[in-house]
Amino acid sequence: MDWIYKPCPQRDTSFKQKAVQRQEQLTKPPGSLGRLEQLAIQFADLQQTQQPSAENISIAIFAADHGIAEEGVSAFPQEVTAQMVVNFLNSGAAISVLAKQQNATLEIIDTGIASELPEQDGLIVQRVAAGTNNSLKQEAMSKEQLESALQAGYDAVERALARHTDVFIGGEMGIANTTAASALYCALLGLDPQETTGAGTGLDAAGIAHKTAVISGILKRHQKCGNDTLEWLRCVAGFEIVALVGAYIHAAQKGLPIVVDGFISSLAALCAVRIQPEVNDYLIFSHVSAEKAHRKVLEILQQKALLDLGMRLGEGSGAAVAVSLIKSAVALHNQ
Repeated sequence: MDWIYKPCPQRDTSFKQKAVQRQEQLTKPPGSLGRLEQLAIQFADLQQTQQPSAENISIAIFAADHGIAEEGVSAFPQEVTAQMVVNFLNSGAAISVLAKQQNATLEIIDTGIASELPEQDGLIVQRVAAGTNNSLKQEAMSKEQLESALQAGYDAVERALARHTDVFIGGEMGIANTTAASALYCALLGLDPQETTGAGTGLDAAGIAHKTAVISGILKRHQKCGNDTLEWLRCVAGFEIVALVGAYIHAAQKGLPIVVDGFISSLAALCAVRIQPEVNDYLIFSHVSAEKAHRKVLEILQQKALLDLGMRLGEGSGAAVAVSLIKSAVALHNQ
């Protein structure tokens, strides 16, 4: 796994300086386009060009099942993970619609769905196992499985680069993955489970209370992980979350701007930054999730999301919506 520690590229600051100068020369009052100006300058800097682009979008949705679903922490059964992946592939999900609207490449990566799906267009099969172990009772995965899941993220970025991608979006699908994410938020940020546990797929008050108790049990079982981000990922995360971490690290190492989705994707971004701090420069946070604790990670990373729409769907949907703003920012800058 040595590749995860490789540095991100050193950037020539002149591209940022020239972008700032260009913004000052455009026919508008200085600063009048607000955050759109900052986005254009950021993209010129990250892409190391005077003509930044956000036309070629790659969306990778990582899907996997979680053993913690056995504890009844989701309003939906585990079978829904596979059903939703089929829905993605049949263009019936929100991210399917948004990817088409943005003319983006959409691929679904099976990193560990409980029930194996047949090979078909749009589905990349890179299964680590048929779901993780129940993290309330044991480690979610082995070290070898952790490495394989990170590799799935690496490979997704390599495919995106082969398509000359301008912007990378990672998404996730996995019943019970908000439980894993909430536990990891607690572990990495020192938060109480009540601060991080939300409705997820639509739990009522009793369901949220049960989910909170389960998360407390997970944290107690794996407290030996201490401050080791990779160990927390191994003991608690899902394969799709780990794959997102790998994708974010490798995209940044390749100088590729990353638009981050909501609660779970931001958790993966936090882990990526904890492992490789330079990744933070390449992250554009799309929106503030309606799930608890999401604002906290934005504060910790000193990031400001583009939108606040009360979304909590996942799938990379918030990031795909925010791409429209980025495209506008780049077009205004260039044209």
